[in-house]
Amino acid sequence: MATPVVTKTAWKLQEIVAHASNVSSLVLGKASGRLLATGGDDCRVNLWSINKPNCIMSLTGHTSPVESVRLNTPEELIVAGSQSGSIRVWDLEAAKILRTLMGHKANICSLDFHPYGEFVASGSQDTNIKDPRVSSCCVLPQGHSQAVRCLRFSPDGKWLASAADDHTVKLWDLTAGKMMSEFPGHTGPVNVVEFHPNEYLLASGSSDRTIRFWDLEKFQVVSCIEGEPGPVRSVLFNPDGCCLYSGCQDSLRVYGWEPERCFDVVLVNWGKVADLAICNDQLIGVAFSQSNVSSYVVDLTRVTRTGTVARDPVQDHRPLAQPPPNPSAPLRRIYERPSTTCSKPQRVKQNSESERRSPSSEDDRDERESRAEIQNAEDYNEIFQPKNSISRTPPRRSEPFPAPPEDGELDAATAKEAAKPSSAMDVQFPVPNLEVLPRPPVVASTPAPKAEPAIIPATRNEPIGLKASDFLPAVKIPQQAELVDEDAMSQIRKGHDTMCVVLTSRHKNLDTVRAVWTTGDIKGHTVPHCPSPDGALFAQTSVDSAVAINDLSVVVDLLNIVNQKASLWKLDLCTTVLPQIEKLLQSKYESYVQTGCTSLKLILQRFLPLITDMLAAPPSVGVDISREERLHKCRLCYKQLKSISGLVKSKSGLSGRHGSTFRELHLLMASLD
Repeated sequence: MATPVVTKTAWKLQEIVAHASNVSSLVLGKASGRLLATGGDDCRVNLWSINKPNCIMSLTGHTSPVESVRLNTPEELIVAGSQSGSIRVWDLEAAKILRTLMGHKANICSLDFHPYGEFVASGSQDTNIKDPRVSSCCVLPQGHSQAVRCLRFSPDGKWLASAADDHTVKLWDLTAGKMMSEFPGHTGPVNVVEFHPNEYLLASGSSDRTIRFWDLEKFQVVSCIEGEPGPVRSVLFNPDGCCLYSGCQDSLRVYGWEPERCFDVVLVNWGKVADLAICNDQLIGVAFSQSNVSSYVVDLTRVTRTGTVARDPVQDHRPLAQPPPNPSAPLRRIYERPSTTCSKPQRVKQNSESERRSPSSEDDRDERESRAEIQNAEDYNEIFQPKNSISRTPPRRSEPFPAPPEDGELDAATAKEAAKPSSAMDVQFPVPNLEVLPRPPVVASTPAPKAEPAIIPATRNEPIGLKASDFLPAVKIPQQAELVDEDAMSQIRKGHDTMCVVLTSRHKNLDTVRAVWTTGDIKGHTVPHCPSPDGALFAQTSVDSAVAINDLSVVVDLLNIVNQKASLWKLDLCTTVLPQIEKLLQSKYESYVQTGCTSLKLILQRFLPLITDMLAAPPSVGVDISREERLHKCRLCYKQLKSISGLVKSKSGLSGRHGSTFRELHLLMASLD
């Protein structure tokens, strides 16, 4: 009987390159726990399906970095706020923008959707909180004195909680449009607030390393949890309200509040986790660093959520608290949710649609500038489109992510099974008869050729086509002829002369290219005193000569030098190098692919904006020879980049380092479409 494999309680699910530049914000869909939205310094909002490598949809329109994103409860709408203070709302099912809102004078720091209507609340670094109506904006009075970091609607949609850098939490009555209560007590900026899913209870997390629980009937503090390992940035109540999860530095902590206590601590190497969601008894956590986004999973079935108090494995030395009261009886008032959703969402959508269609409206320009680019139609249709059609079968529920085995557990179990003697009692299923075929005769003089790998790695432990065992004493096999010394040396030297010829030719070609670079032989004319101080003209002619030699190895050697100095790149060089890059990306040599990706990324970052602007510009009046030449080069580069984009897209689904590089290039080339 097989030994059961012990699986991990927490593990890293995946890491993706989410944007062409730094990621500035992200959010998980709370309904499914499978939808991820990211905002970046590239002014885009990208949508992802958790544990899938490719972007589903990319939303454009913002002209400054996206500072905050939020999905509504059904995960049909998304709102994004930018560094300039503008807010855009997209319909994900229709794949189009609904509304652009202006009014803030600084960064948008926080956003939230109303649970029963298509209303949005926004908080900014200008200390203002906007009334959550999509069609109009008004500032709530008595706002905060510093940046508003978090906004949350209550489960019944009647209240709005706000947290800010002024160390306070405020509760707003949306019907009256005024503040109900202010909760002081934190000694540092308050980063997050979260309503209890059922009871009149509010949790707030601060940079002062504390979590405070507030009674929303008596408007007073219930308890305070101290001793967090770092600033509290992300908290989430369990769906049944039995406990609170806190995403701390490299750990997940599970808390109760009456009295305050820590049920469990799970070590997770997620760094500074940015958002949490729960699905299928699994907690999903996401974190970002530069342009990368990482997702992690914690198995909640193996986490203590009630009962005895857990000791912090690092620093918890507090005395055990008293046992909690009966958890089945609620201690405070419960939210009264409406029995049906209000009919206003449809009206708001129609109003916004009619407003956008009005002649000469500013939103017409927003629609032209804002696009929803579906980059993965299969995942898009799977996630969004089924909601528009009548389904005759129950909706497919997402399966939990499989937990990997503990380190060493799988190897130990496999070794134990392999070491165990076979027995008739161990056979659980019928085994088909396998006929043993006779072994083919061994011919010593014609060894079987070794198949070359599809991709030859850049760093290898042995030369391609050679094995270390070939140079060791061979095990004598009966009826096998022994090799004499002359035959053995002949096999070892086989191909040596050919390799010498190849290397000699490559050295000669590199000498030719080097001579062109150093002497300034441009198009066959020697220029002893070239005014180009950065050598751009010499680089161009050197690359021309390398291409003319028709040897990719020489092109790679030269590009590895040119890639180190971006100032050497000009449009002329791009037109010459791009066809060679297409060949490098299809090479079986890993080092060639790496060099091609580096050169392509440099071209996209430096010249793609110029190329797109030149092609989109209206024709000039009169004759401008230099502009016509530049336009011709831009058209040529654009045509070559379009040819390469298909190759990049086909390779973006690869795993590992190459897959990440091609996905980053695919994002950079998105504007070509």
